[in-house]
Amino acid sequence: MRNPPEPRRGDHGSNIIGPRNPEREKQAPDVIQPPSTDRGTLPSLKWSFADSHMRIEDGGWARQTTVREFPASTELAGVNMRLDEGAIRELHWHREAEWAYMLEGSCRFTVLDVEGGAYEADLTKGDIWYAPKGRPHSIQGVGKGGCEFMLIFDDGKFSEDETFLLSDWLAHTPKEVVAKNFGLDPSVFDKLSQKEKYMFRGITPDTSSPGLLSDVPKSKHRFTHSLLAQPPLKTPGGVPRQNSYARF
Repeated sequence: MRNPPEPRRGDHGSNIIGPRNPEREKQAPDVIQPPSTDRGTLPSLKWSFADSHMRIEDGGWARQTTVREFPASTELAGVNMRLDEGAIRELHWHREAEWAYMLEGSCRFTVLDVEGGAYEADLTKGDIWYAPKGRPHSIQGVGKGGCEFMLIFDDGKFSEDETFLLSDWLAHTPKEVVAKNFGLDPSVFDKLSQKEKYMFRGITPDTSSPGLLSDVPKSKHRFTHSLLAQPPLKTPGGVPRQNSYARF
């Protein structure tokens, strides 16, 4: 569309002579020039991450779209996150289930199950992961350039700023209790951070070998899936890939 739409329909309406945003208007011309079947105001059914607040941290950033930014999205919330090579989104957990899609780069995803097992996988563009409600998990950017991914949560009221963080929990737990749990001298924990880390730079792991120690119990569950390795559906309109519980 070369020219922006005008609020005209037949002999009705008129042009816009005041300030305007032509590029945004071109994205949704029916909002400016609704069809004759229009019967009133419709809630906005889209939101741009470009309008979401950017949380900048040491080693990356995150921006979220929830029901607060997008009132129509009552059942889903989304977070777009970037991690540099070696940067870590620290071990955390939350009440909502998390589904993720890798947009670019590669990462190492780790999750703990309720049976005491640990699961680890290195993911690349097109891979997905799932972190069930309440399961501690972490993500680290690996490989040159790190990674970027999209997170989806099953509650529009989710907030990326209100997840339970390991560093925050340790800061509010007496070090004598922490020391007894790990069987170590309390002085080992004298330099624990007194505030949450959330995201921080770490050492890039060697992806040619497992990161989990050999004596760590391994989870019997699979929390990741390679979507792009899956044969696509062949249709006249394209080649979509569909995932369900049958495959993952």
